[in-house]
Amino acid sequence: MKLLIIEDDNAFAGVLARRMSRQGFECHHAAEPSEALLSARRWCPSHVLLDMKLAESNGLSLITPLRASLPKATIVLLTGFASIATAVEAVKLGADNYLAKPADTQTLLAALLPHAGHAQKRALPDEQPMNPRRLEWEHLQQVLSANEGNVSATARQLGMHRRTLQRKLAKKPH
Repeated sequence: MKLLIIEDDNAFAGVLARRMSRQGFECHHAAEPSEALLSARRWCPSHVLLDMKLAESNGLSLITPLRASLPKATIVLLTGFASIATAVEAVKLGADNYLAKPADTQTLLAALLPHAGHAQKRALPDEQPMNPRRLEWEHLQQVLSANEGNVSATARQLGMHRRTLQRKLAKKPH
């Protein structure tokens, strides 16, 4: 199984690649839309994890060309900001599934391998659930990124004091 990870956050893409490699996927990472489309044509992956927000681009715009070059591939859109409208749009464009970040390994596998039996899922090694502090920190990072690094705008959006947000961001959990 070949998995193309289209994600502009290199650290997150590395985490995804390690997690999915342990589950039997051969992983390849592309950070930019043009690189992703070229990799899809040359490498012919059986599965694609596509980030919704790619630097200056939108992952939705890649679904149609990916589907055209990989008609049998399973395409899963990942987003930090899930909405019903975006999910419907992604499926209309040809995505097989739509997941909110962060998604645990079992959820990713269920989306990438929808026809795998429950017995196979149970046979996989148990993964430690994500620490609540880590989950909060990642959410803060996503909202900060959506606000282009503006801490004040992020704090307003999250309904917290700017200094509180800065303290939480400074304490990266392990």
